[in-house]
Amino acid sequence: MKTIMLKKVWYLFAVIVGGIMLQSCSPEHSEIVVAEYGDKAIKMGEFERVYAKNAGGEANAKDDSLSQFKSFLDLYVRYKMKLADAAERGFDKDQSLQDELQDYKLKIGPAYILEKRVVDPALKAIYDKRRWEFRVSHIMTRPDSTGMEGAKQKIQEIYAMLQAGTKSFEDLAREYSSDDFSKVNGGDIYYITSGQIIPEFEKEVYKLEKGQVSEPVESRYGWHIIKVTDKQERIPQIRARHILVDFYTADGQVDTAAAKARVDSVMLRLNMGEDFASLAKEYSDDKGSAENGGDLNFFERRMMVQPFDEAAFNLRVGEISGPVQTDYGFHIIQVTDVKHYGTFEEEKETARNIYKQTTYQTDNDLFVQGLKDKYKGQMNNEVWDELQRLTGDTLKVGKPYWDAEWRPQIKDRILFTVGNHGVSVDTMIAYMEQQFEYTSGPIRKDLVSGAVKKKSGEVALMLEADSLDKVDPTFAQLMDDYRNGIYIFKLQELEVWNKVDLDSAKLAAYHEVHKEKYRWNDRVEFAEIFARNDSVINYYHARLRDGADFDTLAMQYTERPNFRMKMGRYELSDVTTSDLHKEAFKLNTPGEYTKPFPNSNGFSIVKLIKKDPTRLKTFEEAKPEVAGAYQEIESKRLEEEYLKTLDAKFRPSYNYDELRAAFRQ
Repeated sequence: MKTIMLKKVWYLFAVIVGGIMLQSCSPEHSEIVVAEYGDKAIKMGEFERVYAKNAGGEANAKDDSLSQFKSFLDLYVRYKMKLADAAERGFDKDQSLQDELQDYKLKIGPAYILEKRVVDPALKAIYDKRRWEFRVSHIMTRPDSTGMEGAKQKIQEIYAMLQAGTKSFEDLAREYSSDDFSKVNGGDIYYITSGQIIPEFEKEVYKLEKGQVSEPVESRYGWHIIKVTDKQERIPQIRARHILVDFYTADGQVDTAAAKARVDSVMLRLNMGEDFASLAKEYSDDKGSAENGGDLNFFERRMMVQPFDEAAFNLRVGEISGPVQTDYGFHIIQVTDVKHYGTFEEEKETARNIYKQTTYQTDNDLFVQGLKDKYKGQMNNEVWDELQRLTGDTLKVGKPYWDAEWRPQIKDRILFTVGNHGVSVDTMIAYMEQQFEYTSGPIRKDLVSGAVKKKSGEVALMLEADSLDKVDPTFAQLMDDYRNGIYIFKLQELEVWNKVDLDSAKLAAYHEVHKEKYRWNDRVEFAEIFARNDSVINYYHARLRDGADFDTLAMQYTERPNFRMKMGRYELSDVTTSDLHKEAFKLNTPGEYTKPFPNSNGFSIVKLIKKDPTRLKTFEEAKPEVAGAYQEIESKRLEEEYLKTLDAKFRPSYNYDELRAAFRQ
């Protein structure tokens, strides 16, 4: 059965060929017939589409050889003939196959909908936003004893002063802002981009242009007035090197003037053309980077202290800064490389991580609520009230519910509906049992409400997915591919796998012919007493010579805790390069034991239980391997027979010469 299931996975994902967007080609080129089978034709447009999909895109496909095109065409014609055979057999009317197709739709459809309608647009928006960075200042008022209303009143007063022009934004920030970090800099919080600040703040920033000031904005932390002081295209990363001259003298005293003199002397030598890396190795007090010529590798905005960051990100590649003072000393900086903003595909995972950490859950909830509204989801309040009356706040999900004497009167009643789909009380409680947050919890109104919200959302998504293939061509293609996959798998079952005869007599005959293939390596089964100290292991060895039972000693004293209950036993297995295996295999008689020997941070004594030198496997021992090999050979033979019947039925013909024009229009 395992072999069959693995084959099913292969057929559903390896055999399926689907669509890919290609550049438009001329109608004449697309209509070239490259193969025929029965009364059907495969045209160039279809061939190029599926070949490019298989090759990973047109760019990879167009330079392939004619022999590669031929090989693929052969496989594709076989694939199409199998689908035609499935159609003739009426697979589209096989209820079990249609049920499987429907289950697949309802399983992948909800995730597809969320990804395409919620996640993908959000990721594209984040990508577009992160192309820009803003230098931002703000004035903030935090809630105090008066709460958010008090904070709101204060920010409105500050905003009125700003509007009146009595004081500058910077002065008002220094005087009134609750953000102690930024107020000393006139409210400046430096450069930011999407994903680096709380969503409420970010949303307002992206509405502003350089020089503009927002109206008061509420966030979870208080109220803000926001000013954009700069807006520019973002450079995601730069690579730089530096020479650091710290403020300390040889005796550990701070001497800023002396440090400035030293850095100026280094600057002079750089200006005279000396090598930056060599000077970094000689003079830089940052010993970690000095060994690498001052190299700091790539870093993003805000990873360095602000004065360093600001200077570095304003340099062109190769340009050297003047001395930049930070809390660490004076730096001379040179930018050596720049990583520009990548394509959407390159940045997609970063955008996804940002989205997960910010607004995904809110967006998801709003979208699902919209679907519930679309399908008129509603609670049956009468049943809801009755459930609460019967359960109170103490009855728990699980056995207490299922054993409740009043359950029969309520179990089949509909608790809520979404569209034409009703969910009974029993179904809802069973659902809660499968959800970690509700398992064995009380059937309280708040918990059931949360579960209903989650379940009703899932139902709404499934209802939306049910008709998705009618309105979404990409999803329709996905469903077509899956349907074709299960049809072909069914054919393989009928024509190949179910016909493989694994009769024991046939397997035995096969084994007799090929028995040299099936061998055991040297194998050994043994027990061990292990101790970390040589004097301890020697004591156990002395006990054994005095007649002590090996198994008893191993169970009581071996210093491998997991092996005590097993009396130190290692199961029969191939002899490896380990000392345990090698020493055990040297023994000849079951019950015989070794002298103590060093082994893996300690010392061991091993006792031989069973020794099985290399030999041919008996038929019974080799039977699983024999069955697998025989099944593979028979499957290939039956597959070829089936293909011969398809060739006879559909009489395929191949216009290989026409393939020379593939991807060459």
